[in-house]
Amino acid sequence: MAVLEGHAYWSFVTTPNTKFTPCYSVNLVVDPAVAEDFRSRGFPVKDMDEGPALIIKRKVNGPNGMVREAPELIDRYKNKIDVAVGNGSRVKVLFKEWDTKWNGQVYKGLDFKAMQVLDLVEYGGGSVSSAFDVEAEEEEL
Repeated sequence: MAVLEGHAYWSFVTTPNTKFTPCYSVNLVVDPAVAEDFRSRGFPVKDMDEGPALIIKRKVNGPNGMVREAPELIDRYKNKIDVAVGNGSRVKVLFKEWDTKWNGQVYKGLDFKAMQVLDLVEYGGGSVSSAFDVEAEEEEL
């Protein structure tokens, strides 16, 4: 297993993304040299506005009805946490490289094992009104 540090985007750590096949995932923006190393070895790398990102994920459902556990999420002091990791958070991700052959084609990926949050950017989800402060009424003169 390996650990890489970078900035997390589109993180689904404690709850899976269920838009398509349910999976836990993170797009980890890394140094361009690191991304090129992974790309040259056949791993998927996404070119984002923020920089090159490794796609690290774990499918929820496995073979024969197996259900995979969520990756572990810890803070900088190794305490378990349950937070929504916002875009741009500085993190370390523990993952395992895998590859398989199917119909003569080789597929490679990175299995999401755990994430350590070093500098959390609070997830900004919620209603549009949460973007505004409460304003006091001004007194007329």
